[in-house]
Amino acid sequence: MVEMIEGLVIDLDGTVYRGNEAIEGAIETISRLKAAGTKVVFLSNRGNISRKMCREKLSSMGLDVSEEEILLASTIAARYLRAHGEGRKVWVLGEQGLIDELCIAGVPLAERPEDAGWLLITLHERLTYQDLNLSFRAVRHGARIIATNSDRMFPGEGGDCIDVAGMIGAIVHATAQDVEIVVGKPYSLMAEAALETLGLPPERCLVIGDSLESDIRLGHAAGMRTALVLTGSTDLRDVRLSPIQPKYIWNSIRDVSSVLGIERSENELREEKGSHI
Repeated sequence: MVEMIEGLVIDLDGTVYRGNEAIEGAIETISRLKAAGTKVVFLSNRGNISRKMCREKLSSMGLDVSEEEILLASTIAARYLRAHGEGRKVWVLGEQGLIDELCIAGVPLAERPEDAGWLLITLHERLTYQDLNLSFRAVRHGARIIATNSDRMFPGEGGDCIDVAGMIGAIVHATAQDVEIVVGKPYSLMAEAALETLGLPPERCLVIGDSLESDIRLGHAAGMRTALVLTGSTDLRDVRLSPIQPKYIWNSIRDVSSVLGIERSENELREEKGSHI
């Protein structure tokens, strides 16, 4: 059955790519959907990269998108602090991509952890003891804690990798101070930003992602339809054991074509047939 869907909210890690490798068929499928006029926004809990970095990565894989079509947890965190941070300076436990998004938004950064009113935590793939200790000092001197997301893991090229929850755990347990705000999926700030970008009501939108806890839960909370892909960290056993149930379960994002009534290319059909031999 062809659904009346006009906009797609597409996750990145585990849905479009793993690490630096595009998932088979994802780029061609998304390119064809965009060419057919389907509105698309990429909604990712990635908080350690900027939209510019993400656009360049997708471009290197052959997918042409604008920065306006990309919404990252780093983007939403920067917007939140600009609007609600009360002008307090921010200390970052994270990487340059997050700092870039904060600077674009005009959020003031602290030169010393002791001067920070906020500690913003995200994924830090080159984490050192000094990074943790300086962030510890920021909280000990009164900084409130905000996180881009609280995911436990994300799918990498070699398997699942520890995510922001690991960084949060170290700071929270050491300081005995809780995280006050999490901006990423499945929380409403991300859903609201996606719907505003698409300019569509939720019932006309479909969330596609590999996580029951972040992608599918976000879609349910916002009133959007949901599709789980099995190319990331979730398998069918996880689905059977979870109270969070998607409307669709797909082998990959390529299966979106059947729901939207868009024909697959001969090359895609040939590749899929070969994968089942």
